[in-house]
Amino acid sequence: MAEKKLVLQVSNVQIVFGGLCAISDASFDLYEGELIGLIGPNGAGKTTMFNMVSGLYTPTSGQISFWDRNDRVQVINKMGPAQLNKLGIARTFQNIRLFGNLSVLDNVRIALHSSRSINPLDVLFRTPKFRQDEKLMTEKSMHLLKLFNINEKAGELAKNLPYGEQRKLEIVRALASNPKLLLLDEPAAGMNPQETKELMDLIAFIRKEFNLTILLIEHDMKLVMGICERIMVLNYGRIIANGTAEEIRSNDDVVKAYLGNN
Repeated sequence: MAEKKLVLQVSNVQIVFGGLCAISDASFDLYEGELIGLIGPNGAGKTTMFNMVSGLYTPTSGQISFWDRNDRVQVINKMGPAQLNKLGIARTFQNIRLFGNLSVLDNVRIALHSSRSINPLDVLFRTPKFRQDEKLMTEKSMHLLKLFNINEKAGELAKNLPYGEQRKLEIVRALASNPKLLLLDEPAAGMNPQETKELMDLIAFIRKEFNLTILLIEHDMKLVMGICERIMVLNYGRIIANGTAEEIRSNDDVVKAYLGNN
């Protein structure tokens, strides 16, 4: 059996805000093709961890390494979100951050910007190269929207979509950047049970269709236990457990810190 390839390695990472240690000595590995859950009580440091991996925060100490699309290892501690997105890291947010007054299609087209091959002169003079690039961007965007069954709403304003479809669109926009690692921050937040079930199927489909490594934060334990092959638990900024769903369910520290309240 082929050895699993590393995608992300977090080594002894710590981040301090004004004397408060939000993440303390955290270490974990993510491997190619894994679907991993990150759980824990409110304030445990889950989103802070996402913000470090996606370039919004810089760790105070420790190292975060990412194997990019060409399998070249990059130390990403001090890289910003745009640079990390080019390397192959994309994320969604707990609070939906769509461009509400732009169309569904344009929200996806924007995410394709970094892959464009045209220059400012092509845009200024509307050259054949520009027109061909515009056509390809639209085709790629519509293909993604069709996979998620929202292509018929491509011309609608994003803010007018139902909540569940806005969640879908945010994931589509993240996928448009062709990531190797996808971070999903509470994708089921605000969803009803039927929407959550559809989301579970959707995440499983994404992983298979796009051959991604996925790390997700989620409070819905049915979703996490149902689709994640490995689960990490944060409490007070420390990783207190890392294992399968069954191992996490039977871990006394996790039950005491979190699962006892769910």
